Amino acid sequence: MPYLKKLTIALGLALAPVLGQVASAASVAAPSTTKTTTTITARDGARDIVQEIINVVGLKPRFELRAADIDNAAAVVYNGERYILYSERFLASINNAVHTDWGGVSILAHEIGHHLNGHTLSRAGSNPADELEADEFSGFVLRKMGASMAEAQAAINLLSEDESSRTHPGRSYRLAAISKGWRSANDQLLASAKAPQPDQRMIATTPSRKATARATETHTAASASLDSRMVLSRVVFSKAPREQFYLTNNMHLVHVTERGPVIIGKLARTGNRDFPYYFESDYMKTVFISDEGDLVNQKGQKVGHLS
Repeated sequence: MPYLKKLTIALGLALAPVLGQVASAASVAAPSTTKTTTTITARDGARDIVQEIINVVGLKPRFELRAADIDNAAAVVYNGERYILYSERFLASINNAVHTDWGGVSILAHEIGHHLNGHTLSRAGSNPADELEADEFSGFVLRKMGASMAEAQAAINLLSEDESSRTHPGRSYRLAAISKGWRSANDQLLASAKAPQPDQRMIATTPSRKATARATETHTAASASLDSRMVLSRVVFSKAPREQFYLTNNMHLVHVTERGPVIIGKLARTGNRDFPYYFESDYMKTVFISDEGDLVNQKGQKVGHLS
């Protein structure tokens, strides 16, 4: 198959021809695993992917993630128990091919989507409608986790066929489904930014009697510590790639300095279709954000990205 050839050329590996395969309880053998784990290794260390995804959707994980001796990844049911099986070699190969750890995360999110959407309750196996639902779920989850649209689509863009088959839709349909989920999550995040926040403790500032001017609040925040649970995405500026900038759940742009985190801006709408958002800031020139997470200056030059 074409995408198998792509992977063989790009990675020097022969991978199985079905991504997102759903095996029924009747057709799957006992999961043969090399180890039981809920973590996979990313460039920045071990990540509990299941927990990260579950935190996003707010559900309890009623399945196990297991590294197994299979060709790719699959959501399966065996003896009434739900599993996400994956090949460590396969996920590592995908990450290497698309140059981002989000590739492997998107595949696992896709398989989790099969379980959460009830697809594994059927014995019929894979079908295009179920695959698109799992793709949409994957796009939704990855946006909530901080991936750009391009990062959310990278694995499927590489692996999927151009044409639809009996079991899987064609590439364009799958990318559109991921885009739909990503945009839905993006709209939710922006809507929540305008609403009162249930917890504004992203930066634990020293208690003060009253909020004063913006500058006073900003410098007070510099002595505080950043709560990673409230971080939505990292903001990477091309001219300062090692500096730590973050977009928080309440849409603040925060710069972590030696003295602590400093609020230097806030995400705001532009009304422009191509670049719907920008950072409103008194500390830097206007930077626009595309719907794919690219940062662009007023001259149209790319100056960074959300990651």
